[in-house]
Amino acid sequence: MNAMHFLIGIVFDLFLMVVLLRFWLQLVRADFYNPLSQTVVKVTSFAVNPLRKIIPGAGGFDLASLLLAFIVGFAKVSLLMVLFYGGWNPLGAFIQGAITVLKEAFSLIFWILIIRAILSWVAQGYNPIAAVFDQLTEPMLRPIRKVIPPLGGLDLSILVLLIGMQFLQLLVMDLLS
Repeated sequence: MNAMHFLIGIVFDLFLMVVLLRFWLQLVRADFYNPLSQTVVKVTSFAVNPLRKIIPGAGGFDLASLLLAFIVGFAKVSLLMVLFYGGWNPLGAFIQGAITVLKEAFSLIFWILIIRAILSWVAQGYNPIAAVFDQLTEPMLRPIRKVIPPLGGLDLSILVLLIGMQFLQLLVMDLLS
């Protein structure tokens, strides 16, 4: 049963990350002609486009993608409750679904920062994936660079942001527990 629990969880988590990535790409107005952006849009459009007819965006926020993320989190928790915990609690599923979305958002930011750091060491010239990761993370890194400028060519802003994100994640999870 652990293998099935893992498989269900990973499928929902991966799709949830892609939906959150779509929300994030639109939030920072990333290049949607980029191959990575196009892939994210194609993978999620079957679910986001119908929701857009009901819930339009507002103030630069893609509310349909955000709602889809909460639906996926709720569905994951609900399915796991029914299959492995012998019952379904709608309020518990809603709360745990929201926590799941929050955890995946932190995880997505963490991995994009790590991949961006690695790509900055190895990528030579223009790389379309690195360009999108730059567009995603630069709004978070720019304020840190104003306080801590690069030291001798070493940019510590990603490390500072990772530590801050880890602290914030632990603080939020402590408050929700």
